[in-house]
Amino acid sequence: MSADFPVALILIAGGLLLPLLPGRLRAAALLLLPVAAFAWLIALPHGEHARIEWLGQTLVLVRVDRLSLLFGYAFLIAAFLNAIFSLHVKDAAQHSAGLVYAGSALGAVFAGDLLTLFIYWELTAVSSVLLIWATRTERAYRAGMRYVIVQLASGMLLIAGTLLHLMQGGSLHFGQFRLDGAGSWLIFAGFGIKCSFPLLHNWLQDAYPEATATGMVVLSAFTTKLGIYALARGFAGAEILVWIGTVMTLFPIFYAVIENDLRRVLAYSVTNQLGFMVVGIGIGTELAVNGAVAHAFADILFKALLLMSMGAVLLRAGTVKGSELGGLYKSMPWTAGFCIVGAASISAFPLFSAFVTKSMIMAAVAVEGHAFIWLLLLFASAGVLEHAGIKIPYFAFFAHDSGIRCQEAPPNMLAAMALASLLCVGIGVFPAALYAVLPYPVDYVPYTAAHVLTQTQLLVFAVLGVFYLMRSGIYPPELNSVNLDFDWIYRRLGRDLAWTSAATVSRWLAGTGRAAESAAGGVITALRRHHGPDGALARTPPTGSMALWVMVLLLAYLLFYYL
Repeated sequence: MSADFPVALILIAGGLLLPLLPGRLRAAALLLLPVAAFAWLIALPHGEHARIEWLGQTLVLVRVDRLSLLFGYAFLIAAFLNAIFSLHVKDAAQHSAGLVYAGSALGAVFAGDLLTLFIYWELTAVSSVLLIWATRTERAYRAGMRYVIVQLASGMLLIAGTLLHLMQGGSLHFGQFRLDGAGSWLIFAGFGIKCSFPLLHNWLQDAYPEATATGMVVLSAFTTKLGIYALARGFAGAEILVWIGTVMTLFPIFYAVIENDLRRVLAYSVTNQLGFMVVGIGIGTELAVNGAVAHAFADILFKALLLMSMGAVLLRAGTVKGSELGGLYKSMPWTAGFCIVGAASISAFPLFSAFVTKSMIMAAVAVEGHAFIWLLLLFASAGVLEHAGIKIPYFAFFAHDSGIRCQEAPPNMLAAMALASLLCVGIGVFPAALYAVLPYPVDYVPYTAAHVLTQTQLLVFAVLGVFYLMRSGIYPPELNSVNLDFDWIYRRLGRDLAWTSAATVSRWLAGTGRAAESAAGGVITALRRHHGPDGALARTPPTGSMALWVMVLLLAYLLFYYL
């Protein structure tokens, strides 16, 4: 193979062939394919490869630079961890879909033109929905249908924006865009859906928790992070992203606090963490973009770790509802410990991954003078500790004893969680390794006395705040209920409006049909009166009448002729 060979095809082709392999050979291929792709990725030289001239445009199937390589590394590490975590699953279709999904996301990251990006973009939607439908329930089927419709709509916006961009004199090159035309705005909206922008976010919380115990772990790694990559590549420095990202960090906190399904809590946490990345991309400086993509790398790992722990709980306990769990640390101590590592990582405790990545974004916001944004992000950081750092491990493994006694997670799940934990701690302790592969040179030092003290104070006061709310009874209890989000507008109100509109149109059509039928009947009656068997025009006229009319017409003709 050469540099012109798209590395994504290793996973895609391997995933398609995977169901043809017998059990043990399939498991070996599941593990070796990401390793082979990673080794091939390391050997790729920087630059544009696999260039194709098409209709006067240049397609670049493989573009290798520091930004694409960073996400390529992250996606392949996630694919390997997912493979280990799902080794016990006997469903070959899930393994196949997971590899094709990871390969499609990898292909999109290395796409150098918008058409290639679009093809991989849509392939991620088609392959990922299979992980939701793999649950094989009516609820999962409906959620999957809504999910794939939204994801395909994102691709339609992308291709429509591309065509408008071409009509406005642009090219297919996938680089920086300015928000100065309809084409760029449509592309921006397509990226925004993938990134779970406010009011466009519900596909995530609706569909992800309906996936299988292993499927949601796979889903969390690729789709939204592909959106972050696309924004960093195409819209870094767009000021509107600062405000969009800030809103994204805030509103999920309030939904996560009252949510009972712990996997849905983590789905809201996905949007929350994406908000920090979007803010960094919106700031657009080298420090901010470095922070955004570094946090995306870290988020793939610690979010996978948290979802792995909840997937193990779902597998063993049969539920992830906070109202039905508690006391599982007695049965699943290793899983509980790994979950705490994930909670510390997402909460940005010192020596854990988010401490050295999220702080870069916060520092960039402060340097650029966005004091109000910085305060809001500080509040959101405290909220992260509450809903993901405390709520997830507390209600799943501690809190009240639910009486559930089960087995510890399977060995392959524990191995995947152990590796993810090691990476989360490794990034926190040795951040230079991650900083070395970021797009721009890094001179940021996370472990300063001021930063460690400030973050420790924030965490301590956040913990005290949660403790006070729980002791005083103000903290929302875990209730087996359904929380309404913005998707109610189009899932319930929109459906009712559609039915009402359809009934109105149906009544109008029925009334119009009756009026047309009545008018047609009148015309037929009139025609029958004149042309029917007894009509005036059907009778034989007398000879005298005919002679009279001939004379009248002749006189009229002579009169007009001589006058």
